[in-house]
Amino acid sequence: MYGTKPPRQEFPDSDPEDTSQEVTAVVCLESDLQDGQMMEVEVGHHSVLLTRCEGKYSAIGNQCTHYGAPLSKGVISGHRVRCPWHGSCFNVHTGDLEECPGMDCLPCHKVKIQNGKVYVSVNKKTLSQEKRIKSMGAAVPGVTHTILLLGGGPASLICAETLRQEYFGGRIIMVSRDNLLPYDKARLSKVPRIKGHDNNSQHFCDEYSVCVCVCVFDWHFFAPWSQVMNVESDSILLRRMEFYHQYDIEVWLRKEAMSVDTDKKTVTFDDGSVQSYDQLLVATGCRAKGLDMPGMELGNVKMLETPEDARQIHSACLGCNVVLVGTSFVGMEVASYLIDKASSITVIGSSELPYQNTLGPEIGKVTMMMLSEQGVRFYMNDMVAEVRGVNGKVKEVVLKSGTVIPAEVLIVGIGIIPNSEVLRGSKIRMDAKSFVPVDKYMRTNVPDVFCGGDVATFPLAMAKDRQVNIGHWQMAQAHGRIAALNMLNKPTELNTVPFYWTVLLGKTIRYAGYGEGYTEIVVKGRFEDRRFLALYIKDDEVIAVATLNFDPAASAVAERFAAGKVITKKEAVSDDLSWLQLS
Repeated sequence: MYGTKPPRQEFPDSDPEDTSQEVTAVVCLESDLQDGQMMEVEVGHHSVLLTRCEGKYSAIGNQCTHYGAPLSKGVISGHRVRCPWHGSCFNVHTGDLEECPGMDCLPCHKVKIQNGKVYVSVNKKTLSQEKRIKSMGAAVPGVTHTILLLGGGPASLICAETLRQEYFGGRIIMVSRDNLLPYDKARLSKVPRIKGHDNNSQHFCDEYSVCVCVCVFDWHFFAPWSQVMNVESDSILLRRMEFYHQYDIEVWLRKEAMSVDTDKKTVTFDDGSVQSYDQLLVATGCRAKGLDMPGMELGNVKMLETPEDARQIHSACLGCNVVLVGTSFVGMEVASYLIDKASSITVIGSSELPYQNTLGPEIGKVTMMMLSEQGVRFYMNDMVAEVRGVNGKVKEVVLKSGTVIPAEVLIVGIGIIPNSEVLRGSKIRMDAKSFVPVDKYMRTNVPDVFCGGDVATFPLAMAKDRQVNIGHWQMAQAHGRIAALNMLNKPTELNTVPFYWTVLLGKTIRYAGYGEGYTEIVVKGRFEDRRFLALYIKDDEVIAVATLNFDPAASAVAERFAAGKVITKKEAVSDDLSWLQLS
């Protein structure tokens, strides 16, 4: 239907039978692993994950292609391994990526069993490569079928890549109002401490000491994570422009869609141009919500949405009195980042505790305690009544309680607004909050129009197909993949388990599942010790998990959810934790 183009070979000059291009080592005895087990081995100073599944040994790269986690410390289930840090999944036989947030696949190595010994051979050309791009096609001359992607975020990018991985040969156009290619937005606020200051991992290295020498798109780029909000835009790009050129993915930057005509199958842009499409993905995301009061126009009132916003916040807050409104994940991450930079940090929250409606009061208390110990002041159960300024800049913030707080910088993080104005007047249905409902195939109510990412509400399989909106990076990526497959008439349902993480003072809280409506929390460990596993219970079943210093428990629970296996309350309260595959 759409035409195909042969894949571009990664090593066209390699002869698979030429063993002179390989490094081979005996890594273990055949009896050392049982089915469903894995271990890290070394071949030519190269970390390899060795697995055994249904009697077959396989070997792939051991470092997750997302942020470099050791997969040997993760969770193996059937034919795949799940990363212990952020939940990426890889096929143990092929190294292919099966679940984001990772974007690339792992190298796959030869395994031979001889005289009861296991030999692994690594191609010398892959020794320095910890990841590989999945085989992809490109545009085919004469194929005019056009897929238009509105938005420059993870849903659009993964949709475009999946289309080429499936050898769609038509035209792909990604349109973004940003002036930057798709980038890793999570890195704008998730800031670790310096290496050696984080005991969050019991692995051979900690989560973010690995990331110091890892960039999402270039494993040889060194990025100072302690300065991540002062990051250069290039350092967080997910793909370089050369990638888009190589695979014939058109990217239009600084261009905003203004209206959609689903009868004519056209989109009109802010420069007056009109583009026709055969299939459309709406992935325009959300934007930060400001305070609805005078004073938001004052200088040094900031919201974090882009790398430029992050740089401005970094510069503006140095040595200043900072007031931060909102106790969301991003708000707490920014407060954590500013501790050794701002003169003072004050957080204002409308609830009693941070994360109260998501992670629960216990984790909210731990968060407040961690930040308070570093000098952050909290005013909870309160809200901003007035923002006062002098000479065009914010000077102080007045709370509803009457408290007046000096402020040289005001950072607002109180929620989001969907970027769905482009759909007004079209036949594409929106809900009362202006989000776009889709089905489990990411289809809207209009044929050939799909929607994904933060702007969409969708049926969550693990929540019995309840229609939800989840603004997680990994979920947006999953949306893009599912949309692409269904655009190509390869019926595929969304079945991804939400996986999220937040970084505070170099410690990572991991969260998997969907905990809304939970009625009870079962806790292993102690919140006060900053090492815990929290299992959220509803109707005598576990529906979500949050962990700190309890790897790979979040990934183990996520894998159970993904397999459709119920975790009962009885199992949760049991002292037997062997099912969590804790190291």
